[in-house]
Amino acid sequence: MHNLIQRIKVIGFFCLLFSFTTGFSAFSQNDTRFEISKNLEIVNALVKEVEMFYVDSVEVEKMIRRGIDAMLSDLDPYTEYIPEQEMESLQLITTGEYGGIGSYIRQRKEGEVIIAEPFEGMPAALGGLKAGDRILAIDTTDVTSMTQDKVSELLKGLPNTKLTLTIQRPGEKKSRKVELIRKNIQVDQITYYGVQNDSIGYIYLQGFTDKSGLEVKAAVEDLKKNKNIKSLVLDLRNNGGGVLESAVQIVGLFVPKGSEVISTKGKVKQWDRIYRTSAEPLDTVMPLAVLVNGGSASASEIVAGALQDLDRAVLVGQRSFGKGLVQTSRDLPYDGKLKVTLSKYYIPSGRCIQQIDYSHRNPDGSAAAIPDSLTTVFYTSKGRPVKDGGGVRPEFEVEEPRMPTLMYYLVNDYVLFDFVTAWAQKHEKIGSIEEFEVTDDDFEAFKMYAKEKNFSYDRQSEKALKTLKDIAEFEGYLDNDSTTIKALEAKLTPDLDRDFNRFKKEIKKVLASEIVKRYYYQKGELIESLKDDLVLEKAIEILSDRTLYNNTLDTPEEPQLTE
Repeated sequence: MHNLIQRIKVIGFFCLLFSFTTGFSAFSQNDTRFEISKNLEIVNALVKEVEMFYVDSVEVEKMIRRGIDAMLSDLDPYTEYIPEQEMESLQLITTGEYGGIGSYIRQRKEGEVIIAEPFEGMPAALGGLKAGDRILAIDTTDVTSMTQDKVSELLKGLPNTKLTLTIQRPGEKKSRKVELIRKNIQVDQITYYGVQNDSIGYIYLQGFTDKSGLEVKAAVEDLKKNKNIKSLVLDLRNNGGGVLESAVQIVGLFVPKGSEVISTKGKVKQWDRIYRTSAEPLDTVMPLAVLVNGGSASASEIVAGALQDLDRAVLVGQRSFGKGLVQTSRDLPYDGKLKVTLSKYYIPSGRCIQQIDYSHRNPDGSAAAIPDSLTTVFYTSKGRPVKDGGGVRPEFEVEEPRMPTLMYYLVNDYVLFDFVTAWAQKHEKIGSIEEFEVTDDDFEAFKMYAKEKNFSYDRQSEKALKTLKDIAEFEGYLDNDSTTIKALEAKLTPDLDRDFNRFKKEIKKVLASEIVKRYYYQKGELIESLKDDLVLEKAIEILSDRTLYNNTLDTPEEPQLTE
């Protein structure tokens, strides 16, 4: 079976190529067409023979799907096959809309599917569902042994249709029945916008759907008209991108009409395009800062990179992800889609910020980052140097505190989630987000809870030390003196009290965000996370210093020649 999949993987590439070259005879030659036709026949015959004669029964659809996925994995992570039953996911990405109850669900390691985050004002929240509620049944269907994907499929449906959930709330003996009416769920891409330091506007955009441009425009208009802002922060951190046209619209809010934002270039030259802003801007002079980090990708990088290239904004944070590839969807038989990388995009300076080279792979098949030595210098509209090949680099790089390994396991093992669920059941409400803080008593209670749950975590330093010790013993270095290793072992011995206290500040911050989310939803979580935000603080500092802001975006001085 493994060999069969590998053959499908190799042969299937020609099948995909055939589907794209049909109709474009200028790119085809007779010998290539013959090879394509030959291999299509081989695949067709191969599948039939295996289905008829293989010793065990074969699930043909699953076998072909694995072959398709393996074939496409040799291209890039963004080219993928989407069958009809998964089209709702594509619709959510492009429109931000679906029919359902309005909640994230999650499958725990034990297998149970729970409500993770109800959305404010949506059926799940209005019906009284809480984070931590276990879903037992949907209408008359028992879902206790179903996967998260299957439960999600049953929760979704046509707006205005009824469903009854049977749930088990933590700490309660009896299950509950909750009747909900599905509605058209539209996920707002602006999680929050408001004012910082009295006159600096702030907008957090979490993604790019076909409505994101209008959402940002409305937020900017409201901030200018009703809050009298003098400058603006656009936060694109951890924004993985989305609809390209929305990125162009957002850039168009701040630059003159007709400005070039990006150009795309691919194999099919007739499809190359130049995207320019098509509407009158809202403001072309107000100081603007854009926040980015390693999670800012694709459309986020178009907005940040174009505003940087046009000398319209100062970038603050860390280098962005580096995705300079454009995808489009192509219709396939039986209502499926192929999301395929069609071209690379180039921002106004002419640079492509794609960081990973998928066309020239390492001997082991992995894709590698473009080395700095191969990057090229380009120039902004005012002559400031910028580089290609590695994402977008901010003018002001600010490192955010790294979360310790301890925090990863507290979150991933549901220790923090379950503690906050129990905490929220004891506290009907909390004060305002601005005033809320996790007390030392809360911290100590959380530490005690982790101990009671026998919490432990994978310590990388302990693993590395064991490896070092084994090597040192093998090479004979510990024969005479092992005191250094023993001292390190003593320091690295697990001690929950010590580790909790060492990372007390980080633990309290994450704990506060999770608690606030239970009462003020995603918006509250974001506002809480902005407290002591070093990147935002730096952006505010720059926008508050007009000389620093202007000098950063000014034309660099020509070097003085001496004789």
